[in-house]
Amino acid sequence: MALSNVKIGITIGDKNGIGPEVILNSLKDNRILSGITPVIYGSEDVLKHYTSKLAMEGLVIKRISSADKAQAKTINVINVLDEETAVNEGQEEGSSGTLAIKAIEMASMDISSGKIDAIVTAPISKSVCQNAGFDFPGHTEFFIALSNGAEGLMILKSSLMKIALVTTHVPLKEVSSAITKELIVAKAEVFHQSLQKDFGILNPKIAVLSLNPHSGENGKIGNEEIEVQTPAINELRAKNILAFGPFPTDGFFGSSSPANYDGILAMYHDQGLSVFKALSFDEGVNYTAGLPIVRTSPDHGTAFDIAGKGIASETSMRNALYEASDIYLNRLKHKDLHLNPLPIKKQEKSDKWRSKAKESKKN
Repeated sequence: MALSNVKIGITIGDKNGIGPEVILNSLKDNRILSGITPVIYGSEDVLKHYTSKLAMEGLVIKRISSADKAQAKTINVINVLDEETAVNEGQEEGSSGTLAIKAIEMASMDISSGKIDAIVTAPISKSVCQNAGFDFPGHTEFFIALSNGAEGLMILKSSLMKIALVTTHVPLKEVSSAITKELIVAKAEVFHQSLQKDFGILNPKIAVLSLNPHSGENGKIGNEEIEVQTPAINELRAKNILAFGPFPTDGFFGSSSPANYDGILAMYHDQGLSVFKALSFDEGVNYTAGLPIVRTSPDHGTAFDIAGKGIASETSMRNALYEASDIYLNRLKHKDLHLNPLPIKKQEKSDKWRSKAKESKKN
């Protein structure tokens, strides 16, 4: 499949944050259009505001009525609302939530009907969207809810590492009770499958981070490693999944250990994201694994304080676009490789030839 066939829906995010400008900046070099066909779900008015503000009036943006009318090697935009949309950079307001929600909903409908191949979501303000009726903690939970009970998994990916989270937007005081052996096994299985199918790693090695400092020091600083994490790792190994640990977080990242593993499984949000963003903030990508669709996003937020100033880095958004394309194509390749596999012949019963062999030896 040619790369130009990968049609990526891009949701505009919060119109008053940095989402629209990092989208435009990531697409202004038309070489990226040889790899993807972008369809922005949002507002032509908002894009025009930022192209003017950022001196990109020469950027050609084509308004289309439907994603199936998107043109290759062109920046396409779908107006998800009928009314005109004003921009108030850096402001949290209800109209931003309405636009962002509608963009997400339309993109999700289009990917379900095959009009687009993947989705990249620009950052939203969770509070603004929730006040506008978005009944989810974030994008990840929304797409999981649409996927018929699929076991979704948040993966943060950069050139340095891939970190997945057992729990995501859970208060810290509730993390310990939320983590069970069954949950760790379920998340690790999704991680293992994603590393194979989405990233093309044949037999991935997964490092599991301990919940407590120093891996609990044999129960002196918590029993979760003994009672929950180690049994989960043992069960995974019994399923031929190469899981190792649990490793103390500080020692693990303070050494060369991350380079020895294809994926790292963290127990809670900040355990994984604090290290990841410290090392990969400008280039990291957020990917929701385990779903029937491909959805990525940049690993930063709305950054209202710098919106419209032309200083926001588009690197993470550009990487999210490339990653969505790569994962989509990896899935096609994986599906093709496993289509109509040669049947594995059952080993024929050998009692007869074994008995004959014994007889020949006697003779």
